[in-house]
Amino acid sequence: MMNRGGLLVALSGLVLLAACAGAGAPRDAKGDPLEPLTITTASGEHRFMVEIADDDMERQRGLMEREPLADDRGMLFEFPDVAERGFWMRNTPSSLDIIYIDPRGRIVSIAKNATPMSDAVIPSNGPASGVLELLAGRADEIGARAGDRVSHPFFAE
Repeated sequence: MMNRGGLLVALSGLVLLAACAGAGAPRDAKGDPLEPLTITTASGEHRFMVEIADDDMERQRGLMEREPLADDRGMLFEFPDVAERGFWMRNTPSSLDIIYIDPRGRIVSIAKNATPMSDAVIPSNGPASGVLELLAGRADEIGARAGDRVSHPFFAE
């Protein structure tokens, strides 16, 4: 039988082990862990690790003044409501694919190869609660189309 001191040492060890296991996990620019997201297309499942922009300040900043994304990275903008959306590329130096997503995780529309540094508003052309930004060209590479499924805990399945 383990005494309280032994139990405390064992629990401390588990906490330390858990902390070390997460230490190597990929992180975003703020140091928060990236989250897995999957897009299912006719060509299969395509996995990405995404940063989350879920408050007004993060959503306004987005990927402005940032290095280009890696092929398997993205940023998921989570909105508390479902509405027509419009994004721009102000102060964003690399081209992006902008994917608008409904609350059930279905792609509403895709704006491919958005022009860097542009203030032109790119509309969703339908109500969306989420917006995924990927490196330009990735949507075509994976065969993403309107109606395809995006799997992430933010979307109801």
